[in-house]
Amino acid sequence: MNLLGEFAIVRTHSAGVHLGTLAEWSGTCVILTNARRLWRWRGAYTLHEVSRAGVMTGSRISEPVPVIALTQAIEIIPCSEEARKNLEVSRWDP
Repeated sequence: MNLLGEFAIVRTHSAGVHLGTLAEWSGTCVILTNARRLWRWRGAYTLHEVSRAGVMTGSRISEPVPVIALTQAIEIIPCSEEARKNLEVSRWDP
């Protein structure tokens, strides 16, 4: 399965959950571009639901960084177009 170029959610062993375009992937090392950190999500029970529809008010998504290397990726979930549009918006709702 080729996920390169896809907008995806990456869960890591110790660095949390990140969102972005999958630029490189080798074993547990993942490079994301236009990457954001998902600190907290509301409106979905698991990251599987987040990957389908995004998040609701009360979620926390950081501003993007141009590129990030994640060295302990344990899960890569491609996102739907609906979720991508929702997750590409920074927010720090209470």
